[in-house]
Amino acid sequence: MHSRFGRTARGRGRGGPPWAGGGRRSEPPTAADATAWFTGRLPEGWFAGGPAVTVDREEILVVGELPPVDGEFADDAERAAAESGRIARFREETREERIEIARQAEHRYGRKVAWGARLGGTEELFTTLSVPVMTRLHQPERMVLDTLVDAGVARSRSEALAWAVRLVGTHTEDWLGELREALSKVDELRDRGPERG
Repeated sequence: MHSRFGRTARGRGRGGPPWAGGGRRSEPPTAADATAWFTGRLPEGWFAGGPAVTVDREEILVVGELPPVDGEFADDAERAAAESGRIARFREETREERIEIARQAEHRYGRKVAWGARLGGTEELFTTLSVPVMTRLHQPERMVLDTLVDAGVARSRSEALAWAVRLVGTHTEDWLGELREALSKVDELRDRGPERG
């Protein structure tokens, strides 16, 4: 679980989650035990093994591996269709219970909960958040985004920036993982530090 993902950013503004007052945003409640809580809270048999739980300051994403689909398939396309169908069935059959579990988790952790399921080579996410992130860019950076828009890679600067972030995340996954691990150690050291009066 990446409980530090995105926690170093400090924003200003009004509105937002209940833990964020007007003016300077405060940290949301800790979600360090979210993986354990969801592992204990989810019904038996939903997933083959424990869920993968990823946390940032706005959202908790819970993704589980579904039991394999039985049967013979003519090719990979048929298998993918069967996997997608099984995920759709899981989504429908568990909807009410997932809503209740999400409500409890949102109260406990002060974040929205999104769900997903994985089966074989197919993974689908349900109702994940799309959170606006404000940034200021100089002309050379804006020109990069405009080039992506003009080339049809993206429909807008916003979409181009999201595409660029996904690209960086894909190509620097190991480094980002090490960075998150280091940040979690900083959290532990800070928590063990001397009390401030």
